[in-house]
Amino acid sequence: MASYHLSVKTIKRSAGRSATAAAAYRVGERIECQREGRVHDYTRKQGIEETFILTPKDAPDWAQDRSRLWNEAEASETRRNSVTAREWELALPSEISAEDRSQITRDFAQELVSRYGVAVDVAIHAPHREGDQRNHHAHVLTSTRKLEAGGFTTKTRVLDSAKTGGVEIEQMRGLWAELQNRALERVGEVERVDHRSLEKQRETALDRGDKLTAEELDRDPELKLGPAANSMERRAKVMAERQGREYVPVTERGAVVHAARQARAAFREMRERLDIARETYGIEREAGQGRVSAGLTALRAATSKERDGRTSDDIRERLSQVVGRSRDQDDTQKPEGRNYARERLKEIMEKDAGRDGQAAVHKLDGYSENDLGEEAVRPSRTPAQRQRQGRSEDIKREDRKPSVNERLKDVLNKPRERLEPDNDREQERDDDENENTRDRDRGEGHSL
Repeated sequence: MASYHLSVKTIKRSAGRSATAAAAYRVGERIECQREGRVHDYTRKQGIEETFILTPKDAPDWAQDRSRLWNEAEASETRRNSVTAREWELALPSEISAEDRSQITRDFAQELVSRYGVAVDVAIHAPHREGDQRNHHAHVLTSTRKLEAGGFTTKTRVLDSAKTGGVEIEQMRGLWAELQNRALERVGEVERVDHRSLEKQRETALDRGDKLTAEELDRDPELKLGPAANSMERRAKVMAERQGREYVPVTERGAVVHAARQARAAFREMRERLDIARETYGIEREAGQGRVSAGLTALRAATSKERDGRTSDDIRERLSQVVGRSRDQDDTQKPEGRNYARERLKEIMEKDAGRDGQAAVHKLDGYSENDLGEEAVRPSRTPAQRQRQGRSEDIKREDRKPSVNERLKDVLNKPRERLEPDNDREQERDDDENENTRDRDRGEGHSL
């Protein structure tokens, strides 16, 4: 599932950091810091997929030299507590290709250049080999001063101010969400990301009447693990996979995060099953099924969804797997006047009731016991055994109330010409049955 992440951090001298060290680490290169006299060599770093530098149109040529670019950025700051660079950390969708991830990152970086006039250094990283293989991300390092023809000039105070900084970052967060969603749409993905807080998303869902989505969003933000806990949990996952057992969190923070993710996954699966049930019900109703039959088929389709979240591309294939029909049979036109409820009842009785059920079904079709054959109706018994069995069954029927199955069989065992309503209640039930049949013939819609 696509997830949203954008964070903005500052590279501060007061924290013992430098722009040269930050750039060298993120791009995996060797940069000598002229101010400190130190060499930052990260050429052995793995997992770096792509790096590039973007600058304003009138920037000097030396700005494409990474070492000089960040040494100049350090030299432009004279205070010992200066902020020498700003880092935008972006999560990239794993659902799109590497080319698409590179393009949306480049588009975002170009917007930073155009909007603030700064130099931008980009490094796209692959997922860690021992971590989540969906964790594609990018580090976008920007200068804190504008880069013009003569070099670095004024500070970008619009991002530093308490009044305007938050607004600017929120707008850039919205842009990053839009770039991701466009890319997801181009590749046919249904999932979308949202940069807004859970509370804002929930308010929007309630405004449009989507109570189910609002319920899903009624939760706390996911707890941040931190580097130490994240490393411990990653090792625990690898160990569990190697040993073929279920992963169990080893830290308190890991347990909280794991439980929250499991709850969200369960909620998403419930929504998927509900969508399948709604689609199935609509198709069955359009095909001429009654409300009860369509509802049962919809429930079976929802419960038969695979646990790993994969579903068939065609809803009709899912239906054929549930009710045992082939795709061609499902697409053929059904004869008019066919009683699907009667045929389904026959299937159930033949499956669950054995030979007695077959006899009842035979009578449901208008045949007598002689047509079916005595041996087919019941196992062969001597007259004395049948007499004793009959008395035993009479005693049992007197002691207990007849079950629904027995009452149904009593009705089915009557000849067709004698199935007349004996009282007003039976007449009302038949009237309701006729009304349901008319509803089915008219094909009235109903949603789950």
